[in-house]
Amino acid sequence: MQYSKEIYLDYNATTPVLPEVLDAFNSYSSEEFANPSSAHVLGKRVKLALEKFREEVAGLLNVTSEEIIFTSGGTESNHLALLGVALAKGKGHILVSSFEHPSVLNPAVRLLEMGFEVDFLPVNPQGYIDPEEVQKRIKKNTFLVSVMLANNEIGTIQPVEEIAKICQEREIIFHTDACQAVGKISVDVKKIGCDLLSFAGHKMYTPKGIGGLFIKKGVSLSPLFLGGGQEKGIRPGTEPVGLIAALAKAAEIAKKDVSFEAERLVFLRETLYEGLKEVYPKIYRYGIPERTLPNTLTVSFVGKIGSKILADLPEVCASTGSACHDRKGSNTLIALKVPEEIAQGTIRFSIGRYTTLEDIERVIKIFQDYLG
Repeated sequence: MQYSKEIYLDYNATTPVLPEVLDAFNSYSSEEFANPSSAHVLGKRVKLALEKFREEVAGLLNVTSEEIIFTSGGTESNHLALLGVALAKGKGHILVSSFEHPSVLNPAVRLLEMGFEVDFLPVNPQGYIDPEEVQKRIKKNTFLVSVMLANNEIGTIQPVEEIAKICQEREIIFHTDACQAVGKISVDVKKIGCDLLSFAGHKMYTPKGIGGLFIKKGVSLSPLFLGGGQEKGIRPGTEPVGLIAALAKAAEIAKKDVSFEAERLVFLRETLYEGLKEVYPKIYRYGIPERTLPNTLTVSFVGKIGSKILADLPEVCASTGSACHDRKGSNTLIALKVPEEIAQGTIRFSIGRYTTLEDIERVIKIFQDYLG
């Protein structure tokens, strides 16, 4: 893919659409465009295709197609998981990690306002939730725990299997927001042991506006929208088959080469880190490399201001954190209690399929010229 002079290093915010994915979208938007709920032959044909796409997406996560519902994206999936379970339950206690994406934190706060008990799990200075802390904070009336699989700002991969096991032993529903992880690392729901898992298409090279939620058989959710029986009665509305076809194609590609691509991204990530560290020795790195998303490098240029660096270097398209945090600042860095002199110098570099070694070397040179 050809870019302009800018170097895109913000793949955690969103990704470009792969050509094969765009072809799938176009095919089921302009050719096989019928409503899958229609009784005529065209509708029935699209309905069959829709269920094949559901199987493809389910295969990426190692679940059954009956356990997948499609949504408009990660935000809706996270809202549906938290609010849907809580409304079905009616009352009780919820545990949520303190550095979740706003699409988890905001519903948690709303549930608190509605009278539910909500506790926020602390995160250690390296950016990880301690399963023992989960164990310690569970109450007799705890019915839901939500901890993200990988953090969107610093890329730390959480010990979700251990947390899921704790929840299973207590018969507590466990939800994980896997939007930043699916397509970047292998995500096996059966291995994790979660009851609910959210994912988003635009983090894995589909058009924006499509995502999904894994719902383990037997888990009850109250729908957030009324008026239809599509998506197993949980999420009404005519299915966007073009977007679902795109998601299925992206899932097929990810399943085929996620391991190879992860290895390539780790090499580029570490090359970038070593180059930046040589340019600016006072660099501070978040997370443990072996337990961080292969594409994510979040560092602080201690003593500098990250936003000013990026403003002065417009050709480097990175970020100072999540594109979704509020004006008060980064949810993650606040939760980590990062000292101001470190936090203000933070930049998140997130790379992807179109990132080349030439891009990385050019970024290092740009920073060398700027900071050297």
